[in-house]
Amino acid sequence: MRALLLLLLSLLARPAIAVPSAGGGKVYLTVEEALELAFPDCAIERRTVYLTEEQRKVVEALAGFALDDAVVHPYVATRGKELAGTAWFDAHRVRTKNAVLMFAVAPDRKVARVELLAFAEPVEYVPRASWYAQFVGRKLDPELDLERGIRGVAGATLTARTATKAARRVLALHEVVFPPSGS
Repeated sequence: MRALLLLLLSLLARPAIAVPSAGGGKVYLTVEEALELAFPDCAIERRTVYLTEEQRKVVEALAGFALDDAVVHPYVATRGKELAGTAWFDAHRVRTKNAVLMFAVAPDRKVARVELLAFAEPVEYVPRASWYAQFVGRKLDPELDLERGIRGVAGATLTARTATKAARRVLALHEVVFPPSGS
């Protein structure tokens, strides 16, 4: 997990264009560029949240698998006094190398946008943008699964599986860190 975090942090100084890496992967966007795409003209605050053991268990139950880390960093976007949404960056291993995705969660608790920031596996395993777009409008429910509402990608099964897990993890974290009002 430490290596994944270092990869995410290293993106801050990376160029905006897709640059081949030594392992055949690419860096597509920096953190700032992804945030600007998701929340133009917004004030963005990076927060650090230390999950309690109880919160971690709830996230794991909602996501359907164990969390690697109990420290998370949501980016809360506001426009004036209104919440525009929250961005979550998920760094994860696909097969043997890492990928970083940003999921923007709208105030209605649904995925508003997905951006691929970096992908260190061979680029032929990167799904098209239209594949990532199927997450938009989704909430955390049983349909957010490759066996149900998310279609797979021929030749990139591991990418599809890890991206779907990332979406479930992000939405589960969002539910726990920012519980719905009245709960």
